[in-house]
Amino acid sequence: MRLMEFKMERPGLLEKDQKVTVTEGVLPSNYYYTIDPSLAMSGNYPFRELLKSREGVVTDVIENERGFYVTVAFDEEPVKKR
Repeated sequence: MRLMEFKMERPGLLEKDQKVTVTEGVLPSNYYYTIDPSLAMSGNYPFRELLKSREGVVTDVIENERGFYVTVAFDEEPVKKR
């Protein structure tokens, strides 16, 4: 299982145990992911950390002083850091 964090701008858009799909975006040296339809966005990931799954399940939604954050679990092995 691979966990990824996404930034959500408003409360109530996603909830725990909700199934989601993601779209992959490409930058010159990174990938980023958006929970459809533009509900939350990930940070940037280098090419070696490419996400293989496009469907996941929300495991947590938290609010802190910086905003709302969503954790999504994907059915794949976590990326091993080099």
